[in-house]
Amino acid sequence: MAAPAPRVTELTVNGTRRRCDADAERSLLDVLRDDLNLTGTKYGCGEAQCGACMVLVDGKPTVACVTPVGAVREKTITTIEGLERDGRLHPLQQAFLDENAMQCGYCIPGMIMSGVALLSSNPDPDEAEIIRQMDGHICRCGTYARIVRAVRKAAAQAAK
Repeated sequence: MAAPAPRVTELTVNGTRRRCDADAERSLLDVLRDDLNLTGTKYGCGEAQCGACMVLVDGKPTVACVTPVGAVREKTITTIEGLERDGRLHPLQQAFLDENAMQCGYCIPGMIMSGVALLSSNPDPDEAEIIRQMDGHICRCGTYARIVRAVRKAAAQAAK
């Protein structure tokens, strides 16, 4: 008789220990959206090719659609919902608004999470670095130039 599949009963998400009951092989994306009701992280392709489901795991950009929740049980997960502080948007979220970097908005949570990771490791990236970081994110509306401007704006705001 096969042993029962391991379960994940708690995750640290957006700075809080959250209870869940999930098979360790389920995707992190499914657990975030379906069990923890954190729907800001989007399902795009399900194959780690579009970037819509990007979250930060211990500060590193991670595609949640193909990451088994069991692989992150002892790590810190940050979703788009975890970026605001005391009702204030993260500077990159605000820059995306200021630069009109979103139209339909579907890809934006993943793009912002990748941008936050970039700005954490390099507070003043040049355009080529931003493009490299955003490679793999698909924006069907084609706002790529505005997205680059938004990341540059957030970097400039942080430098002040």
